[in-house]
Amino acid sequence: MIVMSRTAGECTFSPMTTFYPSLRYRDARAAIEWLERAFGFTPKDVYENPDGTIAHAELAFGDGLVMLGSQKSDQFGDHTGQGRCYVAATDVDALHDRAVEAGADVVRPPEDTDYGSRDFSCRDPEGNLWSFGTYNP
Repeated sequence: MIVMSRTAGECTFSPMTTFYPSLRYRDARAAIEWLERAFGFTPKDVYENPDGTIAHAELAFGDGLVMLGSQKSDQFGDHTGQGRCYVAATDVDALHDRAVEAGADVVRPPEDTDYGSRDFSCRDPEGNLWSFGTYNP
């Protein structure tokens, strides 16, 4: 949540908590299973719609959390497969190997960056880009 406060005509924003990426999938149930198998995400909460699609899910990775749900048309649109997430991780090479075993489409293999991180990037089965690295802002 972000709180907006006004002081003498100024507007400042004060973050009250962290933020969470949110993605939509054509097959959210399969995405949850794949994210668990490929990266080790842990399903925290999964809520179904009456038709069996995923209304809302929260998956944990260390202290982080990603939210996801099934594709639907609403005020936010109906796009899937266009999200991008960066996740700070300690053992990037082991995570890369795990993702490859799960069939990840690696678009950038593990490499050392100029800014001191070790990173790799891959796409999930629906095209979302996941980057993992040791850089922890």
